[in-house]
Amino acid sequence: MQTQVIIRILGILLLIFSLAMLPPILVALHYGDGGGLAFFTAFIVSSSLGLILYLPRKNARGELRTRDGFLVVILFWSVLSFMGALPLYLGGIPNFGISDAVFESFSGLTTTGATVISGIDQLPHSILFYRQQLQWLGGMGIIVLAVAVLPMLGIGGMQLYRAETPGPVKDAKLTPRIAGTAKALWYIYFGLTVICALSYWGAGMNLFDAISHSFSTIAIGGFSTHDESIGWFDNTNIELICSFFMIVSGVNFSLHFVAVRRLSLSAYFADTEFKVYMSILLVVAIVSVLILVAHDYYNFSDAVVKSIFHTISIGTTTGFATDNFTTWPIFLPVLLLFVSFVGGCAGSTGGGMKVIRILLLFKQGTREIKRLIHPNAIFKIRIGNNAVPEKIVESVWGFFSTYVVLFFIFMLVLMADGHDQITAYSAVAACMNNLGPGLGDVASNYSQLSDVSKWVLSLAMLFGRLEIFTLLVLFSPDFWRS
Repeated sequence: MQTQVIIRILGILLLIFSLAMLPPILVALHYGDGGGLAFFTAFIVSSSLGLILYLPRKNARGELRTRDGFLVVILFWSVLSFMGALPLYLGGIPNFGISDAVFESFSGLTTTGATVISGIDQLPHSILFYRQQLQWLGGMGIIVLAVAVLPMLGIGGMQLYRAETPGPVKDAKLTPRIAGTAKALWYIYFGLTVICALSYWGAGMNLFDAISHSFSTIAIGGFSTHDESIGWFDNTNIELICSFFMIVSGVNFSLHFVAVRRLSLSAYFADTEFKVYMSILLVVAIVSVLILVAHDYYNFSDAVVKSIFHTISIGTTTGFATDNFTTWPIFLPVLLLFVSFVGGCAGSTGGGMKVIRILLLFKQGTREIKRLIHPNAIFKIRIGNNAVPEKIVESVWGFFSTYVVLFFIFMLVLMADGHDQITAYSAVAACMNNLGPGLGDVASNYSQLSDVSKWVLSLAMLFGRLEIFTLLVLFSPDFWRS
């Protein structure tokens, strides 16, 4: 294991992350909200730690192996989340302890969107901006951004990219070089953020809210600058704009790349995962409209807008809200929570288990039924016209079974900590799926949870963001053998 190289990389990445403290300082100076000192302190601490790790090893060189890449990703996300908690802890938020700051930081960087803060509207602008910025940085993964920079520093990036990129297939590259891939993804990501911000601004948000919400929309994060989330604006145009960009951000970014390069939408409609993704959202939205109208919860037009918005928001694991969907009639709140298990497409900023995995699980199930009828026949699982390698099918089953086991472990821990079944189940689902809002005691925020539960859910967020195996591999004795 390239220990010195790994520490050197971690130092470089911490130095890069320390720069994230500078924009909130400028926001604090602009609004005069007094929050600049907390971010300046965090900048000094994070940059100093980065220098301490980097300078003694600045000449360390070596080719990263796959397990080295996994370790860098895990260390960086863990250290980054703790460092990201520092300005939140120092920011003077009322009744805000270490556990709260760490939870909020993990939630931001993993784009979960769960919050322990009540009274968000009263927070300083610098804190509000920083929370949104955390989600934007976490959306595509700071590691992917670093992959575009690290080759210039003599560090290979493919191992990091494989460890970070969400989805079951991680070897496909959009450009011949991994740095080019990372840059292409971030150009698209940044471009969508700018377009989203301008759209919000044109629809009636002030510039601060437009930029802030564009960060969390494209990142599929769900943090807002208001307690009432998107509902605070009471603007149908904003809801529709938000719905559109949540859908776009839940799509595999490689499809966006191909569409931009070819100036054609054909790549979307030729992609099986995209078609399943849109079909799931459409069916759930229709069911929601029918139930809301049948129970006279809204008039028809409001039911359509609310159903579309919340189906997309929960289904893509964004977590924005315009109303309290947990009070909707019969099974709708649970149905929406179930949709978050599917999440976005592989290669998107969405959470959940990913549409492609659910599709492969379904196809594997139908194949097993066929094998019962025709035990000697050979059936291949296909996505579009391409046969899926058996090792990918096996990895999906392994992911699913491990996900279920971890889910119930986390849920039992929360129940043992004194929470009811609905709260425990929905909190774990919301955090592992990187969704945010839950049911029961966590319907509005997570402030009522104990410190133990907050730490457990922070770990659940990290498992969800790194898609379980990237983190679980650390517990294998083979990983540590030289």
